[in-house]
Amino acid sequence: MLRAIVGAGLVAFSWGAAFGQSTETLPSFEVASIKPAAPMQAGRIMVRMSGGPGTPDPGQMTYTNVSLKNVLTNAYNVKGYQIQGPDWLDSARFDITAKVPLGTTKEQFRLMLQSLLAERFKLTLHHATKDMPMYALVVAKGGSKLKESPDDPPSTDAGGPNAGGPVAGGSAVGGSAVGGSAVGGPAAGGGPSANFNKGDIKMGKDGFPQLPPGAGRGATMMMNMNGKMKMQSSKQTMSSFVDMLANQLDRPVVDQTDLKGKYDYTLEFAPGDNRGGMMRGAMAGMPMPMPPPGADGGGAGGTAPDAEAGPTIFSALQEQLGLRLEAKKGPVDLLVIDSIEKTPTEN
Repeated sequence: MLRAIVGAGLVAFSWGAAFGQSTETLPSFEVASIKPAAPMQAGRIMVRMSGGPGTPDPGQMTYTNVSLKNVLTNAYNVKGYQIQGPDWLDSARFDITAKVPLGTTKEQFRLMLQSLLAERFKLTLHHATKDMPMYALVVAKGGSKLKESPDDPPSTDAGGPNAGGPVAGGSAVGGSAVGGSAVGGPAAGGGPSANFNKGDIKMGKDGFPQLPPGAGRGATMMMNMNGKMKMQSSKQTMSSFVDMLANQLDRPVVDQTDLKGKYDYTLEFAPGDNRGGMMRGAMAGMPMPMPPPGADGGGAGGTAPDAEAGPTIFSALQEQLGLRLEAKKGPVDLLVIDSIEKTPTEN
């Protein structure tokens, strides 16, 4: 089973200001339904987060098999590593649908999610800042190997180059094929969707599906198959690239490359201790081992993947893209959960 989830840039929003607001003053969805998600087949995880402002379905939000951490990252525009709360935030999964008032902005949509969490899960939280391990992405010795994206060819389709349309609120399931999985990082407020059919997919010599032309244009797609991870991106800035790396490393990544363009790139690596199984749910991030000694200026070593599975993400960045991760520490804004109920109030 191939899961395709497309990542797009996050909409800038200051979530810190929302802490001072009462839920009575926050905008809310017209109607909302929350139900426990049905158990999924062994070895299969699919997450759908679609609808809302900026999408083909602005009046309906549909979240399927989401964790509360998924919802929190969208509601407060944070990464998974910024959320401190009970372990079940990753494991308990829900199907959430809501009717969105027409004319709702992306910022209002986030506030509606915050109101939903407070009303139905009795969420209370506070903001904190803490020094935490992070990485700086820099250009490696020898220079960057990234190639700037070419201009789009003229479209002959009335729907344009991304006729599949954007999807909002986090991620979009894009289709299916044989074996493995594909998943991307968080995308709030919409991004290009990958729409393709099983018949369109052919397996390449590298063991990964070869997506049809145009699939994932302007987005990042990730495939996890046979203990290997492949990150394939089109027209992405370094800002979006470090966001994707942060999701994989489960810690902040800051861009210090001074690369200002948009780039097409492919990165293949072994996904650490998760190389034999599925990734975590969309946007929850996936912890990776620390780089081996010398790879980041002396970071602590982690369990190295089997040679057959490919290089670590640290080696792959340097060998394939001419980039390097340096370990450091710095202040990180945290969203600390004070209380939250595992069972929502009834619809």
